[in-house]
Amino acid sequence: MKRRAREKGSLSVLMGYAGRRRVLTYLSWVLSAVSALAALAPFVFVWLIVREVLGAAGEFSAVQGRLAVYGWWAVGSALLSMLVYFAALMCSHVAAFRVAGNLRKRTMRHIASLPVGAMSGPGSGRVRRIVNESSGATETYLAHQLPDMAGAFATPVGMIALLFIFDWRLGLLSLIPTVLGFVIMSRMTGKGMARKMKEYQNALEVMNNEAVEYVRGIPVVKTFGQTVFSFKRFKGSIDSYHKWVVAYTKSLMWPMVAFTTAINCVFVPLIIAGLCFTAGGVEEAFLLNLIFYIIFTPIISVTLMKVMFMSENNMIVKDALRRIGGILALRPLPEPSVPKLPQDNSVTFENVTFAYEGAARNALDGVSLHVRAGETVAFVGPSGGGKTTAAGLVARFWDPSSGTVRVGGTDVREIAKEVRSDTVAYVFQDSRLLKTSIYENVRMGRPAAAREEVLAALHNAQCDDILAKFPKGADTVIGSKGVYLSGGEQQRIAIARVMLKNAPVVVLDEATAFADPENEAAVQRAFEHLAKGRTVIMIAHRLTTVQNADRIYVLQDGRVAEEGTHAQLMEKRGLYRGLYDEYRTAVSWKVGDGV
Repeated sequence: MKRRAREKGSLSVLMGYAGRRRVLTYLSWVLSAVSALAALAPFVFVWLIVREVLGAAGEFSAVQGRLAVYGWWAVGSALLSMLVYFAALMCSHVAAFRVAGNLRKRTMRHIASLPVGAMSGPGSGRVRRIVNESSGATETYLAHQLPDMAGAFATPVGMIALLFIFDWRLGLLSLIPTVLGFVIMSRMTGKGMARKMKEYQNALEVMNNEAVEYVRGIPVVKTFGQTVFSFKRFKGSIDSYHKWVVAYTKSLMWPMVAFTTAINCVFVPLIIAGLCFTAGGVEEAFLLNLIFYIIFTPIISVTLMKVMFMSENNMIVKDALRRIGGILALRPLPEPSVPKLPQDNSVTFENVTFAYEGAARNALDGVSLHVRAGETVAFVGPSGGGKTTAAGLVARFWDPSSGTVRVGGTDVREIAKEVRSDTVAYVFQDSRLLKTSIYENVRMGRPAAAREEVLAALHNAQCDDILAKFPKGADTVIGSKGVYLSGGEQQRIAIARVMLKNAPVVVLDEATAFADPENEAAVQRAFEHLAKGRTVIMIAHRLTTVQNADRIYVLQDGRVAEEGTHAQLMEKRGLYRGLYDEYRTAVSWKVGDGV
C-alpha cells in the first residue's frame, strides 16, 4: 500500500476511497475556480467607480447612475463568488466525508483482521492517532485545501490577464514580489520540508503514545506521590518534541521573514514606477491604471499565503497516507487454504521457539509440552519466563518462529480463524469492558444467546452480588453515572463472557491479579464452573491458586524448567519450591515484622 501510494500520488489514493462521490471533488475544483475568478470582478468595478469619480471633476450628478450600476455589479459579483464557493465547499465536504469514513473503516477492518500480537509493537496511542488524526488530515485536505488550491491557481490566471490589460509595465513590476515569494517558498517547501514534516509527525506519535501510557499509570503516580518526571519516557518524548520544534522554528525564521516581506511589499515597485513614469508629468490614464494596481495587488499576498499553506498541507497528507499505509501493510496471519478441525481439546507444543521482533533473545526456546483434553494446567515461573507468550501462541496471537502448536492434534495454523475463535477463549489479565450494559458485555461471547443463557453465565461466574448492587441488574451500563467495577468484578464479568461462549479450551492470563481476597474467592469458584468439561491453561503468580492443577509447568528463560503436580514439584525442592516458599513468606509478612 505504501509503495502504491508513492506511485499513484496522494490524490489518486484518496480518490480510490471516494467511490462515486469523486465527481463531486472534481466539481468542487471547477466551482472554486469560477468563484476565484468572480472574486476579481469587484476590483474592476471599484476601479470603474474611481474612474467615473475622477472624470466627473465634481459634477457627480452626471455619473450618479453609472456609479450605482457599478456598485451593484460589484456587490452582485462578490455575492456570486460567495455562493459559488459555498457550493464548491458543499461538494468537497460530501466527498471528503465519504473518503475519511471509508479510510477509517478500511483501516479498522484491517486492524480487526490482525492478530492481537500485531498491535503490541506500535502501541495503542500511536495506532489511535494514525486512525483518527491521519484520516482527519485527509478530510481537511479534500474538503478545504484542494478547492482552495483550484481557486489559488485560477486567481493568478485572472490576475495576469488583468495586470496586462491595464498597463503591462505596471503588471510586470507587480509580479516581481510574486516571483520572489515563489522562489523563497520553494526553498522552504522542498524535500527538506518533507523530511522535517515526517520527523514532526514521528515526534507527535511518540509523545502521544507515551501520554497514553502515562495516563494509564496515573493511579500509580498519585498513589506514590510522583510527578511526570517519574515517567522518563514520557518526559523524554516531551523534551525531544520541544527541542525539535524550537530548532525547526529557528531554521525557518529568516526564510519566513523574507517570504512575508516579499509578498507584503508589492507596493514598492509600484511606488518606484509611479515616481519614474510621472517624472515628465502625470497622465490621467496612467494615474487610473496605477490606482487599479494599488487596489488590486493586495490579493497577490493572500494568494501566495494560500499556496504556501497548501504546499505544507500536501506534505502532511502524504505523510498521513504513508502512516496509514504502514498499518495496512501489516499482514494478517495466513489462513489455511484447506482448513482442518481440531479432533479434541488437547494442546501440544512441539519444540516451539518464538522471538519478538527486535528482541535480543528468544521468548520461548524449544518448548515441548502436552495438555490432555479436559486437564487444568498452570504456567508459572519468574517474570519474563515466557508464560504469557506460550499462552498467546495457543490462541495464535503470533505464529512460532519454529516448531508447532497444536490444538486437538491440529496445527493452529491449519485451523480457520472462526473455528479457532470458537475453540480457544482467552481471559486477559486486565479485562476490558465496553461502555455498555453488563448484559451486552457478556453477550459478546455469543451474540445469538438468549437472555436466560446470559443470566445463567453471570450466575455461574459468581456475579450475583455484582448485579444485586444495581437497581437495573444486568442492564446496568458500565462507566456511566458513577457505575464502575473493581478489577476482580471485571474479571468475573469476563469469565461469564467466556462461559457463555462455551469454548472447549480456555486460557486464563493471571485472572486473579487485581482481585482482593473476597473477589479472589469468588473468582476461584467461577473457575470451578468454568473448568468443567474444558481444557484450562492458567497463568499465575499467586501460586496458591494453582495447587489443585492437574499439572504445573515451570517456565524460566523461555524453557520448561520443571513440570509435575504441586506435590511432586514441592518434593523436588527445585525452582518451583523456591518460588512457592518465597510467595508464602510474602503472604505471611506483616507490618512491624522485624522491628
